[in-house]
Amino acid sequence: MNEPTPRVVATEAALALIERLQAMHGALMFHQSGGCCDGSAPMCWSAGEFRTGGSDVRLGEIGGCPFWMSESQFAYWQHTQLIIDVVPGRGGMFSLEGPEGLRFLTRSRLFTDEEWAGVAPITHGGD
Repeated sequence: MNEPTPRVVATEAALALIERLQAMHGALMFHQSGGCCDGSAPMCWSAGEFRTGGSDVRLGEIGGCPFWMSESQFAYWQHTQLIIDVVPGRGGMFSLEGPEGLRFLTRSRLFTDEEWAGVAPITHGGD
């Protein structure tokens, strides 16, 4: 049986930064910001610092870290694969990468018909 098509992936640069942040902060998690304080950006938190609930969906993992998004935002992005990258600049004020002079960035692309047929399932925060 083939592996499901992941809903979220990370570039090598993002994976390297995640590894560095894990060495400093321990277990991590991500939540795609919906645009409140820090715009629409992937926010990196120490595991458990950001509470997810029934209105959040878990898209998968990057670098061994769960990646979450609000259900309402997922309604718009459900047909896309999120590609988490890193670029120079100041990250979100609450995101752990801020002091590193880098920030996580979400890129996306539409799934192909073949990928969509085997896309990975999501789970809800209350699941």
